[in-house]
Amino acid sequence: MQRVMILAPFLALLAHSFAQAAPDEQLLGKSAGYPIGTPATWFYDERVRVGSFSHLDDILPHNTLRKSPAPMPLPSAADAPAVNYRFEGKDYSLDDFLAHQRVTSFMLIRNGEVITERYQYARTPQNRFVSHSMAKSIVSIAVGMALSEGKIASLDDKVAKYVPQLAGRTYGESTIRNMLRMASGVRFNEEYSGNDDLARFNRIRRAQGSVAALKAFDARETQQGAVFHYASPQTVVLTLLLRAVTGTSVSEYLTPRLWQPMGAEADATWVRMQDGTEAGSGNFNAILRDYGRLGILLANDGAVDGKQIIPKDYLLEATDWHRQPDAFGPARATPFFGYGYQFWLFPGEKRRFALLGVYGQSIFVDPELKLVMVITAAAKSASVGKESFARERSALWRGIVGKYGSW
Repeated sequence: MQRVMILAPFLALLAHSFAQAAPDEQLLGKSAGYPIGTPATWFYDERVRVGSFSHLDDILPHNTLRKSPAPMPLPSAADAPAVNYRFEGKDYSLDDFLAHQRVTSFMLIRNGEVITERYQYARTPQNRFVSHSMAKSIVSIAVGMALSEGKIASLDDKVAKYVPQLAGRTYGESTIRNMLRMASGVRFNEEYSGNDDLARFNRIRRAQGSVAALKAFDARETQQGAVFHYASPQTVVLTLLLRAVTGTSVSEYLTPRLWQPMGAEADATWVRMQDGTEAGSGNFNAILRDYGRLGILLANDGAVDGKQIIPKDYLLEATDWHRQPDAFGPARATPFFGYGYQFWLFPGEKRRFALLGVYGQSIFVDPELKLVMVITAAAKSASVGKESFARERSALWRGIVGKYGSW
């Protein structure tokens, strides 16, 4: 009996540790301490995915957005109710979601207060997590700021007005607004296979620069502005545009206009290409709490403590499907989401939107309910819609929205 009593706490701890184990820990490199990959392996090799996605700025050259001298407080909510949702006919909790999906960090915020903050795979609050294509929305924010400052005269200007190197080329003859909507009409296949147009584009960009890579894709398959067609080079065009109109890097431009005014507590980084431009379409890196602060800023229509940081009119137009042409609405742009200015737009009459990146990176925002959900992840595939990740994430978000309001 005494031996059983002595072993009981150990057995309880062991059972707890197994219950809390994150999915596929060994496949993702737990026994090796979640190693960091190389420039050649970090994106595709899942054995280094956790380590690489939280240390990308140890692998690749980057620019830095310096933290705020006065970080925005991020208090914990006094009342933190359980997070529950229904998925495929069963009821689940947040613990279940973390046990099902390869989530490296999770944060839920309401009214500027943290409801819950969680980490898996030995990640910590100090890790900077890669954004993947959530960075596209940050580029859009910079475009809105440049527009409000008069550096861009009109979103209906052709890109070539500001980037003459693209004059006479399909991307150069497209409008800024159509770039924001992913509606250039340029033929481009992006499927993250390593053998698609995106891989070819990136190879050319690394070897010859961004302009050369953009010129390599010059065939328009549809009229610009007519159809949503997701393709990362369109955000690269916007990145070049920003460099041209501001005379500086996007990171340097946004540091005093976004990152510091919103109260970031840590530096962020953005991977830099050999031609000096940021990757733009991805590869931004920040701690979970600062992604949360960005979400709070967006949930408050671009304002902090009564000071407008992101131009409000631009942000509303960027994130409200009612303000987009029919072709870009929910169930039209994609079978589920609509698309604004580099933001994904939820169906439903209320304005809800998301920043999304491959392998599960996401910030979901409900401005009316002041809800923000941030997820960083190392999902099984780049296109999480091909697995249960996206469907269960959507069910979790619906459960959270339903707790505080209605869909």
